[in-house]
Amino acid sequence: MLHSMSTTVEPLSERSAAEVNEEIRALWRRAGGTLNTEQRAEYQRLVMEWAAAAPQSARAAA
Repeated sequence: MLHSMSTTVEPLSERSAAEVNEEIRALWRRAGGTLNTEQRAEYQRLVMEWAAAAPQSARAAA
């Protein structure tokens, strides 16, 4: 059975880069500066979401 693939690019995030960045900062504050395995996975997901939402110029500056 063949499935058709969508060629439409859908954004990974409905949130702005600033909103995601604030969640990243809150994660670090809650963790006290050291992330456990679960928190590291969350951090990685958030960074990917931030990168998708950030303007190109912000990503180049990081």
